[in-house]
Amino acid sequence: QVQLVESGGGLVQAGGSLRLSCAASGGTFSRYTMGWFRQAPGKEREFVAGIWWSGGSRYLDSLKGRFVISRDNAKNTVYLQMNSLKPEDTAVYYCAGSRKPTIMNIRAPGEYDGWGQGTQVTVSS
Repeated sequence: QVQLVESGGGLVQAGGSLRLSCAASGGTFSRYTMGWFRQAPGKEREFVAGIWWSGGSRYLDSLKGRFVISRDNAKNTVYLQMNSLKPEDTAVYYCAGSRKPTIMNIRAPGEYDGWGQGTQVTVSS
């Protein structure tokens, strides 16, 4: 199972930026599909962005243009650059990893077999 540790969360004013990092260990990171999810209080966990081992990516439609997912296989790390943050982006952000050779639905939490502990992102108005 892949082990994941997130960092980079914090408090930021609306319109600001944050970059989340997720360091992975256990296995061949370059072959993993990686994802970011978030969960706000009282809401279900939702897909934010995902990136295949090939570098292709998908986003929650409402976040396109503001969030960018990337990976550095040499550092076993996936990033989430978040720009123009809004108060509704406030949530705990989770990194997820999948060792599956084929992902049917990169947006589905069930596709991932490793999760980080989460990092809090709070956007003030």
